[in-house]
Amino acid sequence: MTKERLFLFDTTLRDGAQTSGVDFSVNEKVVVAELLERLGVDYIEGGYPGANPTDSEFFSEKRTRKATFTAFGMTKRAGRSAANDPGLQDVLSASSDACCFVAKAWDYHVRVALGCTNEENLDSIYETVTAAVAAGKEAMIDCEHFFDGFKANPEYALNCARTAYHAGARWIVLCDTNGGTLPDEIFDIVTKVQEVVPGTHLGIHTHDDTGHAVANSLAAVDAGVRQIQGTLNGLGERCGNANLITLIPTLKLKPAFSDRFEIGVSDAQLKEITSISHAFDEILNRSPDRQAPYVGETAFATKAGIHASAILKDPQTYEHVAPESVGNQRRVLVSDQAGKSNLLGELARVGIEVDKSDPRLDLLLAKVKEREAEGYAYEAADASFELLARRELGEVPRYFAVESFRVMVERRFNAIGDLVTVSEAVVKVDIDGETRMSVAEGNGPVNALDMALRKDLGKYQSAIDGLELIDYKVRILNGGTGAVTRVLIESQDTVTHRRWFTIGVSSNIVDASFQALVDSITFALMKANVA
Repeated sequence: MTKERLFLFDTTLRDGAQTSGVDFSVNEKVVVAELLERLGVDYIEGGYPGANPTDSEFFSEKRTRKATFTAFGMTKRAGRSAANDPGLQDVLSASSDACCFVAKAWDYHVRVALGCTNEENLDSIYETVTAAVAAGKEAMIDCEHFFDGFKANPEYALNCARTAYHAGARWIVLCDTNGGTLPDEIFDIVTKVQEVVPGTHLGIHTHDDTGHAVANSLAAVDAGVRQIQGTLNGLGERCGNANLITLIPTLKLKPAFSDRFEIGVSDAQLKEITSISHAFDEILNRSPDRQAPYVGETAFATKAGIHASAILKDPQTYEHVAPESVGNQRRVLVSDQAGKSNLLGELARVGIEVDKSDPRLDLLLAKVKEREAEGYAYEAADASFELLARRELGEVPRYFAVESFRVMVERRFNAIGDLVTVSEAVVKVDIDGETRMSVAEGNGPVNALDMALRKDLGKYQSAIDGLELIDYKVRILNGGTGAVTRVLIESQDTVTHRRWFTIGVSSNIVDASFQALVDSITFALMKANVA
């Protein structure tokens, strides 16, 4: 039997960006888009070009290789033509493959929020879609508040969907914007919508205000929709959006869906979903949810007792899927073989080929576990992981050795009498037996250390001329005055445009930062193939 194709639409960088406390930079959007490409989603909605400088810059060029790069916008304003609506034209002129426009599908919102007639709203939907198609874009309409609108005025809500379809929209997405609809209601309403729009053109967009976003998405698929919108780790305003990290394994591994449908995520990509989920949390500078389905640290954890005894006999007794299938691991009995398998997968991902029988792998695995117990998290620090692995395998030259470093922070009055804070760093390094000492002032102790460390590396200096630190995140791993600090640094080579992440952990924030800085420079030298 031929399986039907389901399409995954990620809105982390648009709807997810509306989460309280989340504000993506352009660089962070680029990194998240790369994570989504690794995961294998079909559409990446990058934001709203023209609405703010960050999104406009992000859409100044195409940011995806395989996924359909999608711009978000609003339908044209009532009383204006599509050609005379600057907001619409900003979206159409963006470097995107597709455009997803939000349209009111609840007559109450048309009257109160838009202040126009129902017919004017339908005209805006129709003209916006036709303008997008004429511009060579794949057109989509997000029918905002569709389910509430259907309950209030089913005829008008259906008219909105029908109008978008007849105008040439590839997808008409039914949105549970307030997140208050339940699965049985979703199923019934989606079934009725297919009287005017075929399911092959319908999508679902749910919010988690009742804790049913994933269940509502699956109910919509059962009822006939073929596009699912969601976000990484369920990010989104209020209680969040449907969590693609939960939906994807369910669609891939549960026979109720996998026997009937296929998605664009391969088995190999599914095995990366845990590391992708954790890497995204690191970018957000927050701790991963330990009890998250499929990818949480305790998702396959069992305490000693009857459950553990049964799992040792047959894991299927208490595991609904194999943890290895989603890149996670069992927490009852630490299996060296399972751990080594995960390690080999990570090594392959960063381009390190090593035979599984190589005895050095056991030492590397022990080192990784030791580091993780100390607080290191390598899911979002590929460069530090690669360096650790290559060091254990004897593949990293001794470029330089840090003999010592010192940082001084001083508050003083400057020449015109203003109170200023000055940070000064001194770094001593050994290069081929020669000690070099550099001093630098910076905007804070970490910046001063960064400048001093990169000031004079002798024969290696030209290899790091394009190196710059572009992001810096701090995480306190435990409380109290003896807290352990984790620092994540993002660096970039302005010549090759390569970006990488390094990590440091210490009870001293400056020491943790310096570890990450040293790794960053060492990684840059290694990739430059300097002798």
